[in-house]
Amino acid sequence: MSVELKIPDVGESIREVQIGRWLKHEGELVARDESVVELETDKASMELPAPAAGVLEKILKHEGEMVGVGEIIGYVGTDGKAKGKEPEHKEAAAPSPDAEALQSRAREGADRHHEPSKPVSGVPVTPAARRALREHGLSASDVEAEGPSLRQDDVLRYIEEHKIEEPQKVAASRVPELLEPEHAVEQADGELEEIVPMSLIRRRIAERLVDAQHQAALLTTFNEIEMSAVKALRAEYRDEFQAKYGVKLGFMSFFVKAVIDALKLQPALNAEIRDGQIVYRRYYHIGVAVSSTKGLVVPVLRFAERLSFAEIEQAIDDFGRRAASNKLEPRDLEGGTFTISNGGVFGSLLSTPIVNPPQSGVLGMHAIQDRPVAREGQVVIRPMMYVALTYDHRLIDGREAVLFLRRVKDAIEDPARMLLEV
Repeated sequence: MSVELKIPDVGESIREVQIGRWLKHEGELVARDESVVELETDKASMELPAPAAGVLEKILKHEGEMVGVGEIIGYVGTDGKAKGKEPEHKEAAAPSPDAEALQSRAREGADRHHEPSKPVSGVPVTPAARRALREHGLSASDVEAEGPSLRQDDVLRYIEEHKIEEPQKVAASRVPELLEPEHAVEQADGELEEIVPMSLIRRRIAERLVDAQHQAALLTTFNEIEMSAVKALRAEYRDEFQAKYGVKLGFMSFFVKAVIDALKLQPALNAEIRDGQIVYRRYYHIGVAVSSTKGLVVPVLRFAERLSFAEIEQAIDDFGRRAASNKLEPRDLEGGTFTISNGGVFGSLLSTPIVNPPQSGVLGMHAIQDRPVAREGQVVIRPMMYVALTYDHRLIDGREAVLFLRRVKDAIEDPARMLLEV
């Protein structure tokens, strides 16, 4: 008996998804509810579980293909046995004398007890796999792919089995040929370029950023914040906070609290333009930008004004872990009213973030650096952070934007303000 693998309903506005990486190959055993394939929407990545235990009999859709909700992408056989997938072997093109000599040198240390893998051609090669092939002087036709594409794991397995020499030695042996312009021209169309499908998330990010630039009148204002008080609080309560709540006390919870405090004083930054009208919101759904394997995503802290410092840190920690494993769901990314982006974790000193429509503002945090500043007529060293507020000038005037950023600065430099609401 065969059970259909169907694309489920993943959200009200989502009608199609993109096939990501298949986690199981044809002929492999799968357990009920075990993830078999990654799916990408324009908002998040997710994994599709097997509806029943059995064998993945047939894959109908491959990586990069677009499929509609309800469409069948494969079959799971519930009464079959696992069987190894027999790859199709196509005869590889004859290598050039230089390539043949290079491959011969790479195989000199091969283990005599292992049969060499048969060449496989005509399958896609991932960027990581192509890089590993170049580093070890190999060709894609040398390595057998276990799945629909040649991946880095396939190359590393081949290298281990055949005791391929160190990459540095191979690279040194290739110096003369890499210096030859004719050889570089020969490789330009193949080895030096890689074409991969653009993910739905990346497409959606691109569309929204371009829309924001075209539809809104964006302007950015800057300020700098001394981080001494917050750093001192974190140092004093770090261990006690982590022991009690199971997460670290970070900077983001302070900024979320400070932003909400400032939004209450400047409500236009928490509003949106909708059908020619201004919609003021009396709730604060704060988006927090985090990195995922598919790009930057912005999960939302709903009703953040009701959350404690610990609840904010726990939610952000959960977002980060789920983003890293592609477990975020579309509803996690919807409904934000204002966004905070922390480029400082990557070392950014200053940037101009782009508003995420239909929101009207985004705050950019940056790296903390010890810098000389003037205090009471003296030059002293203080930990300083530049912050940037990009806002929609159609709705927000410069005065409101500057006062908002000033309020954030005051709240971070004197955190007691957020508790006393003064």
